[in-house]
Amino acid sequence: MSASEIKTVPTFGVKERVYWASASLGGSIVQGIYMSMLSIFYTDYLGLSRDASLILIITLIYTVVNMTNDPIFGFISDRTRSENGRRIPYMKFTVPFFTISFILIWFSPDINAGALPVFLWMLIMTSLYDTSYTVIFMVYSALLPEITESETERGKLNVWAMFFNLIGQILGFLIPDIFRNQSKPLLWIAMIIVGIIGGILILITTFKFKERPEFTVVDEPLPLIPAIKHTVVNKSFITLVTANFMGIFLQSMVVGSLFYLADYIVQTSSIIPLIFLFIPLLIGIWLTPKMIEKMGVVRSDQILLIIGGGALIVLTFMPNNILIYICLAVAGFGFVGPLIFTNLLFAQVCDEDELKTGVRREAAFFGVNAFITKPAQSLVIIIPGLMLSAAGFIPHALGTPPVLDQPLAVFTSIRLFIGLIPGIALLIAALILQFYPLKGEYWEEVQEKVLELHAEKQKKYAELKKTKQNP
Repeated sequence: MSASEIKTVPTFGVKERVYWASASLGGSIVQGIYMSMLSIFYTDYLGLSRDASLILIITLIYTVVNMTNDPIFGFISDRTRSENGRRIPYMKFTVPFFTISFILIWFSPDINAGALPVFLWMLIMTSLYDTSYTVIFMVYSALLPEITESETERGKLNVWAMFFNLIGQILGFLIPDIFRNQSKPLLWIAMIIVGIIGGILILITTFKFKERPEFTVVDEPLPLIPAIKHTVVNKSFITLVTANFMGIFLQSMVVGSLFYLADYIVQTSSIIPLIFLFIPLLIGIWLTPKMIEKMGVVRSDQILLIIGGGALIVLTFMPNNILIYICLAVAGFGFVGPLIFTNLLFAQVCDEDELKTGVRREAAFFGVNAFITKPAQSLVIIIPGLMLSAAGFIPHALGTPPVLDQPLAVFTSIRLFIGLIPGIALLIAALILQFYPLKGEYWEEVQEKVLELHAEKQKKYAELKKTKQNP
């Protein structure tokens, strides 16, 4: 019996894809501001670069919090057995904490009050924000493989989500760029508005989608120790998460450094490098379905990783003219790979794991993935901060022009952490994916068996529901 005879795979129209992408838009606006502004806000505007040891301590503590909250909530979500679902309720109830903690980040005490109050405020607020962001978007990611088995449908939903994600990231640059050199009250008002709108957009998705009950009711969650074991020994997962570490590192480093590039290298409005980076991304997203059709997910990802990595390495050595922007544009097209294909590859890993364990455990995989890859995001704070501090960087206060009379080592450092370092990371990611096993005939076999297994689970759920209605 063929898979198509066993089960009708859920499909979604344009309206449903927009609803799905709403959460991605809300989260990316907020996270875009967080990633682009956090380093320069605390290191430059609030002057923490004067004390490199505080930057290091903050990063180490934040990294521990950042790493541990994901697997904890991942395993909690997978083990939740509620009639309302095991994903969406967590999204709904975490939104208020997400909004409030994001807003409070920007109300930090001034450095004139001492470095310690700034240190404590940044540490506490970023930890609270990261935990709430983790809960929402880990379960959001875990929902994608569950709502449909079709790789085509998953791809379409993800394309729309990532398109809106990029729109949000663009807004995440434009909004702080308007207010970052203005007064603090204007920045605060902007952050309050953004936090509230972001939360509302996330809630729209939670009210427009329902979870499939067979995965909550029929599946018996694995005990904690076997669940951890099945996760960490999965070859497909380990290969993917290692490559993803490099991809996360790249995205975070480049995005978090654009303001430095604009202020100190090309010395122009950050909108210009932003346009050159994001327009190719926006165009490239819509080309990915054709790439998957011709080359498959893994090969397409590798090609784009190589393009992006090569462009960043070349950017490192370009003069301060249009050539830097051309390199950014080529790199932007390459960034489509980790942006679009990573979630699809994780969906493949979850499908294969379900055949081995009998249960769907998306949140466990996304949680452990974050445990391994979150240090890459923390490096966005520590690498620029330590490199600039060692180079003798001279910070400037919020509302005043950048200090352009910097030591030569400062300009070299900026080129290294926006170009060479993330570029090498991308090439390493492409090489690692050569060892990813879910491709070709083996992947086709996995897809067919997953459909058969889901048909059995739906049948069991229907029987349980009938028994409950007619005891």
